[in-house]
Amino acid sequence: MSAFTALLSRDLRLAARSGGGAALALGFFALVATLVPLGIGADLNLLSRVAGGVLWVAALLAALLSLDRLFQGDFEDGSLDVIALSPLPLESVSLAKILAHWLSTGLPLTVLSPLLALLFNLPASATLVLFVSLLIGTPAVSAVGAIGASLTLSLRRGGLILPLIVLPLLTPAVIFGAGSVAAKMDGMAPSGGLALLAAFAVAACLLSPFAAAGAVRLNLTN
Repeated sequence: MSAFTALLSRDLRLAARSGGGAALALGFFALVATLVPLGIGADLNLLSRVAGGVLWVAALLAALLSLDRLFQGDFEDGSLDVIALSPLPLESVSLAKILAHWLSTGLPLTVLSPLLALLFNLPASATLVLFVSLLIGTPAVSAVGAIGASLTLSLRRGGLILPLIVLPLLTPAVIFGAGSVAAKMDGMAPSGGLALLAAFAVAACLLSPFAAAGAVRLNLTN
């Protein structure tokens, strides 16, 4: 087993063992999706129109709940210093943590989204677009979130600052993801929005391991 695979497996086991991060994210996602229809009322047409935006924002906020622990746990117990001294580059370490976060949080949120779309009376075709957009876009949430988590690593209340850093950077993902669902609802092809979302996700996943690794090095040397 390679060092990258071993680190990925370790982080997945820690996420499953603690249970709090992923379960809290799923619970928050389901709670928001349940409360919004209760607040809007029984207008099914209105619910279906806002479904894409509401579920995308809810998934984004739910994923943020566990981002502050991406590096923090290893930083506090000294494991991050040991990992940094290993032959595995910090860029690969960051990539493994991003992938572990997506597999334990982003992917379950995506799988849950079609069920919650029923609460908004979202048509099956638009639900499929929502699922695909979250499948494409949630890796970008984990990737950009890793940059914020690494920048706030040594701050005492970094979890409060993290959303202020990450949310503006993830605005394009929400626009393209929710926009693709809205386009499908209007009878237009959602491929344009999905293509832009995919381009954003690829750029985020390629660049964020290097940015996160640089921020981790800066925090470890201070």
